[in-house]
Amino acid sequence: MSISTHQARPGDGTKDPRQQRKESRRAIISSYLGSTVEFYDFLLYAAAASLVFPVLFFGELEPGVGLMLSYLTLAAGYVARPVGGLLFGHYGDKVGRKLVLFITLMVMGVVSVVIGLLPTYETIGVAAPITLVVLRVIQGLAVGGEWAGATLLAMEHSSKKSKGFGASIAVAGGPSGAVLATMVLGLFSLLPEEQFMSWGWRIPFLLSAILVIIGLYMRYSVTESPEFEAAKAAEEAKPEGASHTGVPLVRLFRESSSSISLGVLAGLAPLFMQSMLATFGLTYAVSIGHSRSDALLMLTLSSVLHIFTIPLMAALSDRYGRRPVMLVGALIGCIMVWPMFALISHGSPWLLLLGFIIGNPLIQAVMYGPMGAFISEKFTTRTRYTGLSLTYQLTTVLGAGFTPLIAQTLLGLGGGGTNTQYIAMLFCGLCLVSAIGVYWSRETAPGRSAQPVSLAKVPGSLS
Repeated sequence: MSISTHQARPGDGTKDPRQQRKESRRAIISSYLGSTVEFYDFLLYAAAASLVFPVLFFGELEPGVGLMLSYLTLAAGYVARPVGGLLFGHYGDKVGRKLVLFITLMVMGVVSVVIGLLPTYETIGVAAPITLVVLRVIQGLAVGGEWAGATLLAMEHSSKKSKGFGASIAVAGGPSGAVLATMVLGLFSLLPEEQFMSWGWRIPFLLSAILVIIGLYMRYSVTESPEFEAAKAAEEAKPEGASHTGVPLVRLFRESSSSISLGVLAGLAPLFMQSMLATFGLTYAVSIGHSRSDALLMLTLSSVLHIFTIPLMAALSDRYGRRPVMLVGALIGCIMVWPMFALISHGSPWLLLLGFIIGNPLIQAVMYGPMGAFISEKFTTRTRYTGLSLTYQLTTVLGAGFTPLIAQTLLGLGGGGTNTQYIAMLFCGLCLVSAIGVYWSRETAPGRSAQPVSLAKVPGSLS
């Protein structure tokens, strides 16, 4: 099956507005569905790393050690994401968004099916956790190229005044994938313990094959990004001997090194919150007395709201600017993280739900909703895939990759139990760091551009 990256170019005056709107809707829907499938696979692993893998793949060790090693395999996927971002970002800027997104989705689907069929430690010994780590790394490479590509395809097909909202639809694939992952795993967790640990946990991974086929069909039918096609045509039209794009990464660091740094700072707090609730939050809730099925259900319900609050906050950023919305989010995070933990630590499952709602649909969404456009608009079209991938994936490593390990360690330092004050204090510190990254960035929302803060006055600036 051939995947053309040289289809008719929207925006060159040859297509009527109705056709352009139709292609825009198709691009946004395909980006959303593809991103949902990718993050279903990626976050399904995260939930299994909390509830299943410590027993089945590290069962010969002490329970606490097994849990920490399971979290390390989770972190391996995050560490691989910047590498995948650079690899797929390079080709996304050179040959197009569409082909790269087709490949990342196919890779992710194959890996998930293999995980669903993987023998445990009891069957093949140490080869089981080693293989699990290798598969997680491949997952990380694929999702490293997915987030930026899906975000760009949706954003670059959107109108000038709705780019934040368009990008956020693809970004909302993250919580959508989380809903699917926790819902499906939660349903199978209702099986008797022996059946769930024997074969029930495998079915959600195997079901990924169906979702991937649907996602691949949608991505095959979408057109290439009009902005990429226009930029590529302009580059090809340059006279012989004129400067051409060259290697996107080299051009990126030459033109936008400070933009990468500020984008990473801005994303630390929301990605820490996202990872903490998706992994540590489940383990913590079960450890203080909530049932596994209740914890999964409440996280799923909060993620449903999260799907809608992300585009809402992005739409607000289209109207009022990226910076004001994200700065308000950092302030809300510092204030509301304390009641969030108090509610999660309570014995009631409904208060657990309210705590999860404060965490993701409120705190995380306000900072995270505008982020796709906020980072993308820092870069030119021909370096945008590489720039967005590198910035976001570096942020996932620093802000999310080791979050479960850090949170578990801080809980221990606080004496265990329900003493989460050190985790809340760390998150407040990250909110401050993210606010600094947002404040020093220039406003990029259409009609609300402001002069960037002079980085020459900032100690240690990369400018």
